[in-house]
Amino acid sequence: MSTVRTQATALAFDLPDGTVAEVTVSTLLNGGYAGRSQDDVAAHVRELAELGVPAPSVTPSLYPVSPYLAQQTSAVPVQHGRTSGEAEWALVVTDSDVLLTVACDHTDRALEVHGVAWSKNASPDVLGRRAWRLADVADRIDSIELTAWADGVEIQRGTLAELLTPQYWVERLRDLGLLEPGTVLLSGTIPMHHGVDQFASKWRVELRDPATGDVLDCEYEVTKLPEPIG
Repeated sequence: MSTVRTQATALAFDLPDGTVAEVTVSTLLNGGYAGRSQDDVAAHVRELAELGVPAPSVTPSLYPVSPYLAQQTSAVPVQHGRTSGEAEWALVVTDSDVLLTVACDHTDRALEVHGVAWSKNASPDVLGRRAWRLADVADRIDSIELTAWADGVEIQRGTLAELLTPQYWVERLRDLGLLEPGTVLLSGTIPMHHGVDQFASKWRVELRDPATGDVLDCEYEVTKLPEPIG
């Protein structure tokens, strides 16, 4: 996969040992249809097709996103009311480590029916301000819990056992020549609860390690831009 180098974003992550890892994002990728059970993924693709969302040509999918959209922010501006987040984890490749952090992929659902890749480039990928070294949690990755709330109501809950592993994506990045400092990859998401309202004004996502009780989180408000003039 070739990537286009565009404006980059500098991020900083607090690590459990008290140090800070800094990275300038040069490549941002969003995994999609990345459930551990590809039979379940196929069923999900069929459900989305009924809603008008184009089916991917291959699963799991990988969508390049403009690097400046990797943000540690508390506010996400949007143009209309049909946008929503997704609970995810993210890999961050630094000069010395591969980090794991929490993320929320904010997506334009109205644009999604015209192209998933387009919708991913319409809003930021919000990342947490703390991270773990992947090597420190790799042996218990499947037990790590992933939860999201929209306007204070739980909208997603599961474990990383539901998603393709970070190690899977590390190998994919290596094969693509992208396992290099500055690469950030978001995991894809877990199912939303039935009957929830995803078009919320506030989002919060947590990664929790039951072995230590440590929690990584990100949260933000969704703010509507003024109406266009002209």
